[in-house]
Amino acid sequence: MSAPARPRAAAAPAAREPHTSDPASNTFAGPLVSSAAGLAGVNGTRRVPPPVNEPVRAYAPGSAEKRELKERLRQMAGERIEIPLVIGGEEIRTGTTAQAVMPHDHRHVLADWHMAAPEHVARAIDAAREAHREWANWPWEDRAAVFLKAAELLSTTWRATLNAATMLGQSKTAFQAEIDSACELIDFWRFNPYFAQELYDEQPLSDHSMWNQLDYRPLEGFVYAITPFNFTSIAGNLPTAPALMGNTVVWKPASTAMLSAYYIMKLLEEAGLPPGVINFVPGDAPAISAQLIAHRDFAGVHFTGSTGVFNALWGQIGSSIATYRSYPRIVGETGGKDFIVAHASADVEALVTAIVRGGYEYQGQKCSAVSRVYIPASLWNEVRDRVVAQIEEIRVGDVTDFRNFMGAVIDKKAFTKISEYIADAKQNARIVAGGEARGDDGYFIRPTLVETRDPGYRLLCEEIFGPVVTAYVYPDAQFAETLALVDRTSPYALTGSIFARDRAAVRQATMALRHAAGNFYINDKPTGAVVGQQPFGGARASGTNDKAGSKLNLTRWVSARAIKETFSPPRRYTYPFMGEE
Repeated sequence: MSAPARPRAAAAPAAREPHTSDPASNTFAGPLVSSAAGLAGVNGTRRVPPPVNEPVRAYAPGSAEKRELKERLRQMAGERIEIPLVIGGEEIRTGTTAQAVMPHDHRHVLADWHMAAPEHVARAIDAAREAHREWANWPWEDRAAVFLKAAELLSTTWRATLNAATMLGQSKTAFQAEIDSACELIDFWRFNPYFAQELYDEQPLSDHSMWNQLDYRPLEGFVYAITPFNFTSIAGNLPTAPALMGNTVVWKPASTAMLSAYYIMKLLEEAGLPPGVINFVPGDAPAISAQLIAHRDFAGVHFTGSTGVFNALWGQIGSSIATYRSYPRIVGETGGKDFIVAHASADVEALVTAIVRGGYEYQGQKCSAVSRVYIPASLWNEVRDRVVAQIEEIRVGDVTDFRNFMGAVIDKKAFTKISEYIADAKQNARIVAGGEARGDDGYFIRPTLVETRDPGYRLLCEEIFGPVVTAYVYPDAQFAETLALVDRTSPYALTGSIFARDRAAVRQATMALRHAAGNFYINDKPTGAVVGQQPFGGARASGTNDKAGSKLNLTRWVSARAIKETFSPPRRYTYPFMGEE
């Protein structure tokens, strides 16, 4: 999610107090200690530091941050590391391994990662249950301190490492990595403690005769976090948001984002996360999910991924419902078919930029990426020509070459799927620009613009998850009908935009598309949600709309207990009305 709304940092970041920690070290946090340790005896209401969105570094030519990132990229590209499981604070090497490669140079192996077997999944459950006994009863401020420390580490000594891991392992450009694996993850770790503080502050009314309180308990059991390849920040947030609220977690990272996920785990350990609070369990997704979801102590799932996988998980949970200690919390952000609707009064230059940035940044692999656009006939020729001109300028290639605007799609499976959609467009629609795919060395697909006259064409309806934008040109007089078309064309409802100078058209679109997008943008691209500014999530087939990056999400990871303390309890069972007339 790109973040143009953030304040931009100076070319060279201000000097900070140096940390002596080594991001590549294997140092573990110490054993989980009693909540009586540390700040025992401290009185007063402690408040977390007011959160501020992390400034985006520019990586301008000659800047210190660019030199640091280039050097870290060089170092990490020259390594081939081994990634173990991390269960209960212990690194486990199973001997069954898979490889993490560069999507833009898929013969280049970055890491060999170990895969969990059923006995390791069972061990992770046991470790989470054991850690829960203490972690759930820590003062919330002590839990928050771990993630605030992680945010500070990431903003300083770990920034280049996690950005480089994201660039090399997920083929993000320096800017896309910066706004994701640095800024957004730092924001999650700073804003979530603030939102937790707000939640804990919400207490019921009391009077002189009674004291009413809400106890925000963590869930009984473990939370299962399933994270995607496309956002390192989501990989960091999905396990840590429940953990902040006192839960313990079994985390299965995406196999195509293993490098950055492992460094997140190591960063959290350095920040003081106790063993067993988050257990890092890579491996076969269906097998791990089946084992975890069948367990009596499964308390919830925090998911980002495809709609099909989420539907399957929900079905498995439903079929096992009688076995659980409590009804599990099901939180998921899934697919999207994100749109831009242009009115005849739209600013063409802004609209074109939104299509190009929204559709092609990070190769269209954002859940919020522009995938379908609806353009009035009066604007189409100019919009088309300007988009084509910009597409022809775009450089696609190795992300370590900072002149490139796009890298490669994530793997061969994605490359094949997207190529098939392009082949369909060549047969059944019109390729206006792009349409080339080459996968010999890297999984590269040129940014592609498709025009169709069929409003029900599959490229307007189905999620592609690649750099393909499909345009439908509508008669200017049919704006209202087109809004209705946008609303019913796709099963998804994640993000969308309206471009119009005419305020009446903005109002009309905002109401007509009220349920078509959980994040709706006016005269801006439908990507770029910022933590604390635009809580993110959609409904319909796009998920449960629990709004990551807000207090709404954190409420899903607690189970409230109401406590009433009466100062003057009654001492007789009778009531005044029972007296004789």
